[in-house]
Amino acid sequence: MTTHLTHQEMLTELINLEAILNLPKGTELYISDIHGEFSAFDYILRTCAGNLKEKISDCFTTSLTESQMNSLTLLIAYPEKIEANPQLFDFQQLTWQEQTIKQLLKLISFVSSKYTRSKVRKKLPKEYCYIIEELIYTDTHFADKAHYRQNMIDYLLQLKEGMPFIKALAQSIRTLVIDHIHIVGDIFDRGPEAEKIMDTLIDLPAVDIQWGNHDILWMGAFFGSEACLLNLLRIATRYQYLYEIEAAYGINLRPLFLFAEKTYQDNPAFQPKESKASVYRLQSEKEILVRVHQALAIIQFKIEQQLIKRRPEFQMQEQNYLQQIDYPNQTIHLAGKQYKLTHTCFQTIDPKNPLALTVEERFVLDSLMQSFQNSPKMKKHIDFLLQKGSMYLIYNQQLLYHGCMPLAESGEFLAFQVHDCSYRGKELFDFFEYHIRKSSQNQYSREDFSTDLIWYCWCGAFSPLFGKKKMTTFERYFIQDNTTHYEEKNAYYTYRNSAKICEMILEEFQLNPLKSRIINGHTPVKTLKGESPIRGEGLLFVIDGGLSKAYQKQTGIAGYSLLNNSYGFQLVTHQAFPGADQLLATGEIITSVKRVIDQVNYRTLIKETTIGEQILAQKQALITQLNLFTEQGKRN
Repeated sequence: MTTHLTHQEMLTELINLEAILNLPKGTELYISDIHGEFSAFDYILRTCAGNLKEKISDCFTTSLTESQMNSLTLLIAYPEKIEANPQLFDFQQLTWQEQTIKQLLKLISFVSSKYTRSKVRKKLPKEYCYIIEELIYTDTHFADKAHYRQNMIDYLLQLKEGMPFIKALAQSIRTLVIDHIHIVGDIFDRGPEAEKIMDTLIDLPAVDIQWGNHDILWMGAFFGSEACLLNLLRIATRYQYLYEIEAAYGINLRPLFLFAEKTYQDNPAFQPKESKASVYRLQSEKEILVRVHQALAIIQFKIEQQLIKRRPEFQMQEQNYLQQIDYPNQTIHLAGKQYKLTHTCFQTIDPKNPLALTVEERFVLDSLMQSFQNSPKMKKHIDFLLQKGSMYLIYNQQLLYHGCMPLAESGEFLAFQVHDCSYRGKELFDFFEYHIRKSSQNQYSREDFSTDLIWYCWCGAFSPLFGKKKMTTFERYFIQDNTTHYEEKNAYYTYRNSAKICEMILEEFQLNPLKSRIINGHTPVKTLKGESPIRGEGLLFVIDGGLSKAYQKQTGIAGYSLLNNSYGFQLVTHQAFPGADQLLATGEIITSVKRVIDQVNYRTLIKETTIGEQILAQKQALITQLNLFTEQGKRN
């Protein structure tokens, strides 16, 4: 890259890199467990997890009232809704447009002050890049410059570009307030609009993803895992957003619906849960979902138990339920105890060969897989998950992962024995990531080890993304005894309260506990029961986004996100999101409660970050090239 630079160009670039290295690091936002709740997630992004209002307050101090600050926050968060809210925004008046542009220019100058001009330029919309740069970097202390700036604004308004320009400024401010976004797992499932979340993430300038167990389900399905596909479709049916998946990704569900309607009847155990998506659902649509729910569950149990049978190394033989049922008496023996089965729907099961699919079931499953794997939008989203995602990430000396570090009861790393090899600690994460990426290379191979392992990653006892002894889906449908529904958690969830264990995990990833923290998603923090998101004496933060309404009765809040700026960490507590229209109608914003939890005595500079390491490498390469250039000059 540097071979074509002149001596002076190398010197200039070195000066530029040195300047960048000594700027404060940008603000990072960590959020997890979004679960298809696009509107709530979108609000957190648009308000920068409460950071936008804070920046407005810092910038305008006493010059704006609390109400005016709220209005400006909403304007920047939802600029496209300005015209629909005349009670808040007098958008037709040129004086309002001029005043708003000047306020936004003042704010964008304030929030961009710790960035280089080149970085700010990259975050500006191309169509207004030159104009915004001129307006924010023109020194208005000089009369001529002030007149020049005012003329530009006046001409913008004269050309009726005021409103488009305001929207462009608002978007630019949001991208400058939050420099980098970390998604610590679980974009998919339970909510109806995961595809909108994915489209939003793809458009973000700086984002990474640590795969969650629900993300892996969708990736596994696209790579050919029938068990993963059936699980995600069953969950979608249970939470009543199967129709939304059909519309968003163009999945052909007709063979499934025809088969289910012909084969199954009403069944109270398979009534879908009420959800946001179900509010507008016709009763006839809800009734057919009960039948579809049964069809998917039975095919799933057959396919999963075929997989368990061909993968004895997974050590899951006790979950071969269909082979343990006494079909004439409708009972099953589990862990030495007999249970009566209720609400059964076993009409497609042959007791002599219970794992075999019928001809119709095989046709339905093949049709679903073909449609799922041939969806262009699905391919785009899964490719993005592969490109930006990983099982874990070390970024700016912090360790990010979604689920857990599997631990034995003794507190040692739990060893997964497979194919005469043993994997534990960091190498266990690496083992799963290797096979996930290997499976992605041949999505039409449905029963290879790597593809089967993705399903195991969803529900296996040694999976870093599951973190439980087993999944009790079968028991929840067919056994009324609640003791069989319990899913025993891995010892990690107790041990992560220990600073010593957190130190052990950080050191396993070659990180220094004095400087590094673990950022963990996956488990809702039950605030109502007194649980804290801060564990391990401050070494681990649990930031389950809590956006899924299914969890909010347990948590009492809408979860947590985490901010990290050059001064340290701030924990952000979110409240349930009522909808953008309601906020705009009232002019109020949801208060995001911030708590400083890890403040440093000095500002962290870019040279101490992951990006800084890359810049230092560029700098060293330039110095080497410059020395060669100088030596050649001496010889000549």
